[in-house]
Amino acid sequence: MVLMRQEIGDVLRDFRLQKGRTLRQVAGEASVALGYLSEVERGQKEASSEILAAVAEALQTPLSVIMGEVSERLAVIEGLSLPISSGVPDTVPAEFVSGYAPALVS
Repeated sequence: MVLMRQEIGDVLRDFRLQKGRTLRQVAGEASVALGYLSEVERGQKEASSEILAAVAEALQTPLSVIMGEVSERLAVIEGLSLPISSGVPDTVPAEFVSGYAPALVS
């Protein structure tokens, strides 16, 4: 069974590491308890939409980009033949995604 919270946690961790940020830095900027964010990244806790938005802002990454990556990973796990995007849609303003590198699908 696929757990969405696990995929969300994996994607958040991947984006955080791509940005070279520590868990402590992101938790502080997002005003989220360090332990709670750690549990979210490990797929042990469900994050509210408010928490996800705060973490996305701390990572300087649009929430739509994060959730798009989650969606693509779920499609791969479910065996759907959806094309994996090669990056950020051109409708996302460039200043929101500067330095964005798509996470690798595992």
